[in-house]
Amino acid sequence: MKWVGGKRQLLPELAKYVPKNFGTYFEPFLGGGAFLLNLKPECAVVNDFNPELFITWLTVRDQPEKLLGLLRKYQANHSKELYLDLRAADRDGRLENMSYVERAARFVYMNKTGFNGLWRVNKKGQNNVPFGSYKNPNVADKTNIFASSKYLNTAQIKILNGDFEQAVSEAKSGDFVYFDPPYIPVSETSSFTSYSSSFGYEQQVRLRDLFKHLHENGVHVLLSNSDVPLINELYGDIKGVKIEHVSVNRSVGAHANSRKRVAEVIVHG
Repeated sequence: MKWVGGKRQLLPELAKYVPKNFGTYFEPFLGGGAFLLNLKPECAVVNDFNPELFITWLTVRDQPEKLLGLLRKYQANHSKELYLDLRAADRDGRLENMSYVERAARFVYMNKTGFNGLWRVNKKGQNNVPFGSYKNPNVADKTNIFASSKYLNTAQIKILNGDFEQAVSEAKSGDFVYFDPPYIPVSETSSFTSYSSSFGYEQQVRLRDLFKHLHENGVHVLLSNSDVPLINELYGDIKGVKIEHVSVNRSVGAHANSRKRVAEVIVHG
């Protein structure tokens, strides 16, 4: 997936804080799954609140051949007209009548061909990302689809679609949890209650409380976020928890030449 905030650039840093031994792995904000697919734990519980992403992971696991077949058709007919037609499916009632394979193929195609790799919906849950004008997008990625499917079927992986707190409800001492929530905006107000979004200040506080609870109960906990004062305010006083400051290359604009170093943090305990 071309996932905004994806962890490919951060993988070498995250690897430093993976426990040598752990039980079940939990990832409540799965996204594109870069860390999961790099770590490849034998037993895991993963979750994402986005229903289309949840459906896509299930389809990659259960029906990779059918998914690839439809993606090949989309790649052969790639155009702005096809993109806009598929985007309209969540407005005209078609989405609810699509099979999991059709919804997953729509999601992958739009993710690969939408503007700057974004997946964004309005308050009605309707995707509003413009067409990306890519000349030759790799929509039907056979190698990655089959490799991911093989792993998901070989290991014991439970895939959920719900709240992040519920996703780790079974975590116990010795397990490993990685939190990769929607990042806190880098702004003058991000350390205060005026920070608000679909995952705003209250959710970040709830996440901190959950992080602390798991840590105090013997769970290995790892979290990534943007490097803003609010992080120290939330996590700085938790006994036994450290905040590491790192920087990674991120494309923060519409063009490749907008790529620059971005400050992030890794919180672990």
